[in-house]
Amino acid sequence: ISVKTSKEDPVSAAREKDDDSPKEEPWETALKTTVVDMEVGEFRGQKVSVWDLLHSKYIPKENRKELLELYQAGELTLEQVKTVVSTIVTKAEAARAEQLANASSSRAEPTAAEAEDTHPQED
Repeated sequence: ISVKTSKEDPVSAAREKDDDSPKEEPWETALKTTVVDMEVGEFRGQKVSVWDLLHSKYIPKENRKELLELYQAGELTLEQVKTVVSTIVTKAEAARAEQLANASSSRAEPTAAEAEDTHPQED
C-alpha cells in the first residue's frame, strides 16, 4: 500500500495562502487614506488620495518607485510625499495646458511669417 503525501505540509500551505491575502502595509494605508484637494486636470475639484495621485498618468514609474522607496525608508514624511506628488501633478497639467496653447498659437504663426516673407524687399 502506498500512501500519497502532499509535498507541502498543511501548516506551510496555510501560511502561503495567508501571504497571498492582500494585507496592506501601514505606509500603504496612510497613502490611500490621505487625500489632497486637486484643482487641475482630470482631478479638478476632487479629493484624491496620495496613492491615486502616485499611480496616475502624471507620475512617471521611476519617480513613483523612488518616492515610495524614500517614504518607506523614512526619508520622506507623508506630508512631504503629499506635497511632492501634488506639485508634480499640478506642474505636469500646467505644462500640458501650455503645450496645447502653444500648439494652437503655432498654427497661426506660419501664416504671419509667410506674410512677412512675401513682401518684396526694396534695395
